[in-house]
Amino acid sequence: MVSTTTWVLDTNVLSEAARPAPHAGVMANLSRYEGELAIAAPVWHELRFGWLRMPAGQRRDAIGRFVQDVAGQLPVLAYDAQAARVHAELRTQREQLGQTLAFVDGQIAAIAIAQGATLVTRNTRDFAGLTGLRMVNWFELQ
Repeated sequence: MVSTTTWVLDTNVLSEAARPAPHAGVMANLSRYEGELAIAAPVWHELRFGWLRMPAGQRRDAIGRFVQDVAGQLPVLAYDAQAARVHAELRTQREQLGQTLAFVDGQIAAIAIAQGATLVTRNTRDFAGLTGLRMVNWFELQ
């Protein structure tokens, strides 16, 4: 199990670091918590898929370097049996409320919960109300 001080970065948080003018609060926390950061396997997929489907050119090359050199150095947390159990519970919870949980969002949340970690995301509405999920939005920090 990963330490409870681990931060699981959602795609929108990690990709912020690749922007020409990234959010200062996000960058400060990425630096502050270096060594305590991880990504969920579905986030690793989203980053690589987004990069690989880009048309050839300088932007694709720059994103490729970011994906390999920065994101590629972070621990990748697996979607394992425990995460699958939690994911099923989260989906059932939402379904009973007449709501749908996006499958990948459910996987990411379940991995964070199973690892005892806090999810860092800009899309807090997508994850709101999920039992057992701790999350924070570093974009709201100065």
